Amino acid sequence: MKSALSDFIYEKKGIYGFLHVVILILSLFLIISISIDTFNNISFLTQPAYLKVQLYICLFFIFDFILEFFLSHNKWYYLRTHFVFLIISIPYVNIIDYYHITFSPEITYFLRFIPLVRGGYALAIVVSWLTYTKASSLFVSYLTMLMATVYFSSLIFFVLEHKVNPEVNGYADALWWAFMDVTTVGSNIYAVTVTGRVLSVVLAALGMMMFPIFTVYITSVVQDANKKREEFYKNNTEKQKMMKTGSAAVAVSEKVSGGEDVNGAE
Repeated sequence: MKSALSDFIYEKKGIYGFLHVVILILSLFLIISISIDTFNNISFLTQPAYLKVQLYICLFFIFDFILEFFLSHNKWYYLRTHFVFLIISIPYVNIIDYYHITFSPEITYFLRFIPLVRGGYALAIVVSWLTYTKASSLFVSYLTMLMATVYFSSLIFFVLEHKVNPEVNGYADALWWAFMDVTTVGSNIYAVTVTGRVLSVVLAALGMMMFPIFTVYITSVVQDANKKREEFYKNNTEKQKMMKTGSAAVAVSEKVSGGEDVNGAE
């Protein structure tokens, strides 16, 4: 019975797919909350409602991990390959607030992004359901994650740099810096903080990784188009041959019938 339930959940998606969609929605809620607080310069540690919501979301992520662990066929393999998702589901911000642990505002702000890694994994799974080929799934998943990384990096860069970097006057400057770095073109805005410089390297590396994946995707699309065209021409050729064969057979039959009628008349 347990095996049948596992097969249903993993092969037919079922509740397994439902949980990943919920995780994706909750992650989007966290992204919106982080964005609003960043743009309005609000300290989330002063908002008990936000801390409570993030706690519930992290607990849901942990529940999802435990459920998938018990439903997996090979539990030790699942634990080895998915243990990182349990680590990132821990509500670090709530633990820091409860025990009054003191960190710099930048580190505390960065910790808010950790649960979103779980949402990224759910996003990759959902995208794989909506695409038809592995190349398309890889391309769309990577492109989506790249855009998310650019957005998160711009938020972190804005929080860290706008107080110490005279070239960062608003979030638009941080977003421009992130897009120019990921395209490897470079920006006229240079990072001042250590974290900003690390993000510059990370974005440039992600941008360089994007080009091979884009090439693979375009190649796959062209190959699929050529394959469909060849099949179309092949089917048309076969149909034409069948039509010609049928016409020739009808002509021969009519000729034979005509000859028999002449012989009968004689």
